[in-house]
Amino acid sequence: MEQLEYVRELAGEGVDTWNSVMLLYSSAIKEISTKMEILSDEFQHTHQYNPIEYVKTRVKKPDSIIKKLKRYGYEESIENMVAYCNDIAGLRIVCSFTSDIYRMANMIGRQSDITVISVKDYIRNPKESGYKSYHMLVTIPIFLSDKVVDTKIEIQIRTIAMDFWASLEHKIYYKFEGNAPEYISRDLRECSGIVAMLDAKMLSLNEAIMATKAEQGSESKGSPEQIKILKRSGEMGI
Repeated sequence: MEQLEYVRELAGEGVDTWNSVMLLYSSAIKEISTKMEILSDEFQHTHQYNPIEYVKTRVKKPDSIIKKLKRYGYEESIENMVAYCNDIAGLRIVCSFTSDIYRMANMIGRQSDITVISVKDYIRNPKESGYKSYHMLVTIPIFLSDKVVDTKIEIQIRTIAMDFWASLEHKIYYKFEGNAPEYISRDLRECSGIVAMLDAKMLSLNEAIMATKAEQGSESKGSPEQIKILKRSGEMGI
């Protein structure tokens, strides 16, 4: 069952629609958070490496939801909230390297009970402000006592550097209520470019380190011929 269908059903039954819908969003956050913990643990166990640095979650507050509906010209209603506010439940995954972002997105997309509705790649196509992040709008099934409701969650995946820039950009623009002077916007875009160079450099360094470790591991094992000689020596008791 889709959320909108669920809302209309609740309205017809005279149930407390607001709290019922917000329960869906908070439940969706719990479900997706557990999935990320399992992925993180499995990846660490299998690869001795964890692409996830940390995860943040949130459910939008009522005043933020109302502001967003007004900004987009929609009437304040629970139906419009469910239909047009896709980021009420939000999960942010912060990764070490840009390559981890696409690895995580791929792993999430392969989950059989997650449906990917849309993807916005602001890394390859940054916003005009300089904002970079990978956005996925997905639905996840919430199993209630008598029905299953597919609930929307917005997933943002970014590097530590991207998250640092986005957090400060949000604070700066909040102080100006969205009307920052042009020189501020220009400097923020410049900082975004610096962040991109930092991410590229760190990824390059990590790849160089991994290549060196792989080469050293290969050398420590010895060549196939050396291994044969050692085996023969052992058999001969040398």
